[in-house]
Amino acid sequence: MLKEYRKTATIKAEQFDGSYEMIKKYNLGFWKGQDTGEIYEYSIPTKEGVLDLNVGDWIATDVNGEHWPIADEIFKKTYEEVK
Repeated sequence: MLKEYRKTATIKAEQFDGSYEMIKKYNLGFWKGQDTGEIYEYSIPTKEGVLDLNVGDWIATDVNGEHWPIADEIFKKTYEEVK
């Protein structure tokens, strides 16, 4: 029988703003995209490999200190702030 489950662990997250401070904090890779002018492309190292990250995405951190990106629209549908 199919049952419904909810995650019980909490995460910490902050929205990526493209700042040098966040690039340094999360050890992000970045480069100016080909033929894109001043638009930069970003990547974040995760235990699954290097993943793309965009300004406005969220960087989640789990209880083990692992980081991963979450697109803003998915983050807003999936998470709510713990008060």
